[in-house]
Amino acid sequence: MLDTATRYRLLKLLEANPAASQRELAQAAGVSLGKLNYCLKALVAKGFVKAENFRKNPNKLGYLYVLTPQGIAERARLAVEFLRIKEREVEELRAEIEALRQAAQKVGAGRMAHVDSLSGAS
Repeated sequence: MLDTATRYRLLKLLEANPAASQRELAQAAGVSLGKLNYCLKALVAKGFVKAENFRKNPNKLGYLYVLTPQGIAERARLAVEFLRIKEREVEELRAEIEALRQAAQKVGAGRMAHVDSLSGAS
């Protein structure tokens, strides 16, 4: 279906602003309007979101996107999963930064030795 980050972001956005338009939701989620529409349909089909028409004017339909109890539980579950993913990413970045620091120190030490040999310093 949807990746964890997108699903979590959408459920969180819908919970915070159930009356937002699809265009507003797409912009806030950083996805295209088409992808947002696809995602909303998937969330409704899974039973996580209920879409209710709250404007009766046929020229300007508006929907209220309400998280179902199942949707609230899914958002909570995804929050824990999303947190684990982000913690793992942070650890990977820390390891990469440390490796880059060590490589930079080696390059710096090598350059200093080369400069010292050119100047005759020991």
